[in-house]
Amino acid sequence: MTTRIRLGVNIDHVATVRNARGGARPDPVRAALLAIEAGADGITAHLREDRRHIRDEDMARLKAGISKPLNYEMAATPEMLEIARRIRPHACCLVPEKREERTTEGGLDVVGQAAVLRPFIADLKAAGIRVSLFIEPDRTPIEMARELGADIIELHTGTWCHAVEAGQADKAEAEFQRLKAGATVGAEAGLEVHAGHGLDYETAERLASVPEFVEFNIGHFLMGEAIFVGLSEAILTMRVAMDRGRNAHR
Repeated sequence: MTTRIRLGVNIDHVATVRNARGGARPDPVRAALLAIEAGADGITAHLREDRRHIRDEDMARLKAGISKPLNYEMAATPEMLEIARRIRPHACCLVPEKREERTTEGGLDVVGQAAVLRPFIADLKAAGIRVSLFIEPDRTPIEMARELGADIIELHTGTWCHAVEAGQADKAEAEFQRLKAGATVGAEAGLEVHAGHGLDYETAERLASVPEFVEFNIGHFLMGEAIFVGLSEAILTMRVAMDRGRNAHR
């Protein structure tokens, strides 16, 4: 029997809006609570080196204030490791991070950074934290993720989503098949397979038809939709789209 796919809601850009003017509003913790009430299965937040949106106190308040799992996106740095050990989120998703980028631009180079990542992952797991690696949907990084001791892989869906948005049908189909194949490789390797970056109602519905995917993490699109329809309605509509896609596989 095919299981229901989980929805993790990334609340980073509630903090982006708050920080644009300063002060305490809108509050990302309030957004997280509303997201959970609307059907989110977990909350994701990325504490960046430059603190451009989520801040240290947001992470502490999220851990203390929500009833669902907290997924802490972070770079593999000593500073972030120390914070993760202190906060003890349900999971940490290690992502590449460049100060000049607007958003995460691709998967983590798990092969080139294996020597650094191996002890880092071991330290997180020793603290009782599940470890996810945000990677490209290709066999080599997926198999390296397993070798490094990760529990989860989150496959980067941005290239596919951008091709769909640009109307590049052939590229979009090739990227979808790449994601589908990557999910199979990950599941066969014993990894829990997640996906994220650029997903909207249409792409989330189609990707949910791939049974190996266990969870999607979606943020920017939902926060943009919330401007027009409200956060609860955006999450409910996403939940329906994902369920429709998953049920289509049965």
